[in-house]
This record gives sequence, structure tokens and C-alpha cells, in this order.
Amino acid sequence: MSGRRNMFIVLAVILAVLLVLAYRDNPSARQDSEPEVAAAVDDAGGDASVVGGEEPADGLPRFVEVGADSCVPCKMMQPVLDELRSDYAGELTVEFADVWKNPELGDRYGVRTIPTQIIYDAEGNEVFRHTGFWAKEDIDAKLKEPGIIE
Repeated sequence: MSGRRNMFIVLAVILAVLLVLAYRDNPSARQDSEPEVAAAVDDAGGDASVVGGEEPADGLPRFVEVGADSCVPCKMMQPVLDELRSDYAGELTVEFADVWKNPELGDRYGVRTIPTQIIYDAEGNEVFRHTGFWAKEDIDAKLKEPGIIE
């Protein structure tokens, strides 16, 4: 009897994993899947701007966080992004791209793991990429390297 119960538990876990994968890969199955544009708060914390389109007209370097609102490490990065917006106002554009709401952004940014942070110079060239939680102090050190923030 114990062997049957163990087999049932294993089958139930496999079924649950398959259902989660099918749900994740099928945006029409989610309630929050209505089409929307990924928004990013500008460096002043004001209006939203489109992420992943053309380079910003302000000519500033960009820090792009590619993640999702419901990803735990991504949630941990939100206070860091807020600090970056505040500390580098007028020097750096800080953006957030939600790839669960807009899966095409993952392809556009070449991201397979979230969160991923990408730093672009003022000309729009990618200068650095990091995956996972990234501490504010480490970001500050990277941004102060030559060629990123003047």
C-alpha cells in the first residue's frame, strides 16, 4: 500500500509541474494577459515610458531591469531601482520591463533568466549585463566605471 501511495504522490507532483509549465507558457490562460505596453517610471518618478523601443531622446545612459512583478528577486530589486532613480536623477534613465506581461521583451533583450539588469551607455550600446539580485553598492561601483556615467 505504501508503494502505491508513493507512486501516486510522484505522479501528482509531475502533473502539477506540467500544469504550471503549460499555464506559464500560455498567456491566454492568465487573467492578467491583456495586451499592454511595458511601462517604466522615468528617472524623475513621473510618467511611464515604453521600454524596449527606441533609445530615450534624453541621451542618458540606461539601466534596464528585465523581470516580472511577481518574481521574488525582481520584487527585491524594486527598492534598488527606486534608489537608482533618485540618486541618478538627470544622469541615468532607469526602466523596468515585465517579461511575464510582455514576453516579446525577453527576446528583444535576449533574456532567459530574470531578473537581468542591462546597462547601456548614452549612445545605446550595451556595456554590462548582470543576472539575479544586484546590490545597490555593486551597481553604484559599476556605474562609476569609465564610459558609463560621465
